[in-house]
Amino acid sequence: MKKYILLIAALFLASFAYTQSNKEEVDLMQAAFGMDKKAVVADFVKPSPAQKDAFWKLYDEYETQRKELGKQRIALLKQYADKYTMMTPLQADEWTKKVIDLQKKTDGLIVTYYGKIKTISDGLVATQFYQIENYILTAIRMQVLQNVPFLHK
Repeated sequence: MKKYILLIAALFLASFAYTQSNKEEVDLMQAAFGMDKKAVVADFVKPSPAQKDAFWKLYDEYETQRKELGKQRIALLKQYADKYTMMTPLQADEWTKKVIDLQKKTDGLIVTYYGKIKTISDGLVATQFYQIENYILTAIRMQVLQNVPFLHK
């Protein structure tokens, strides 16, 4: 499991390091990340045969929304990378508020789909979804935080 997560995080970070505002590059990173991530989820989340189709339909909906939030996250990281050495206090505050808002949306999306998945399956499958999504998200957040320089005055 850790090997998969590290691979995903490395892919995310490597792609971010070379990503510019070019939409095709962002789409390519999102497509590669989504495909690898889905394989990890399939190894961890085990819906019954009767639940499988409904689960993957909801999961694909979730991924579409998560990827859109991921694009926003990449844009914010790019903005930070371009400006962190010269950010004014006002720019830093505005950027941080956007990051906080995006984090709330991402966490809220997981909670929303936990409920939807629980409705079409059961508490075990929904919890497996919740656990793996939070694990992956936390691993990525840690990798990003370890590689993003702190602001200096």
